Amino acid sequence: MNQKTLANWLQSLIVVAALCGALLYGIVFPSVGERTVEKFPELAGWFWPWLLFLWGSAIPCYLVLWHGWRLTGSVRRDESFTRENARRLGKISILAAVDSGYLFLGNLVFLLLSMSHPSVFAALLLISFIGIAIAAAAALLSHLVYKAALMREDADLTI
Repeated sequence: MNQKTLANWLQSLIVVAALCGALLYGIVFPSVGERTVEKFPELAGWFWPWLLFLWGSAIPCYLVLWHGWRLTGSVRRDESFTRENARRLGKISILAAVDSGYLFLGNLVFLLLSMSHPSVFAALLLISFIGIAIAAAAALLSHLVYKAALMREDADLTI
């Protein structure tokens, strides 16, 4: 697969992820919340805190997609192994870890305030674990890209 094809494929995946996120955060979460409040009116006070909490988790996700989009531009130009891409991957790692911590701590607070169910806590705990795994993978890739960039710079200087 050449650089341009790979970049186009990655950008397509990023667009699909952004659209899925918009669907999830803009339609699914509010409608599930509204249906839950209709069935259980005593939970009406939980709707907005939970919705705002979930919307807050979208911010790091979309920042990750933005950094990913910028990475694809470098891939398209055949500049994959640069210090800038290592920094971008490092930022992706930090954002994934921050979002995972945000989900864990926010859900723990809701659980302690009796505004959550243990099964919801367990599901978000799993999502937080996946986010930490993504953060670790991005940190490793950041390190490897940085090392490759240094090797490339050394090779460019010796030729």
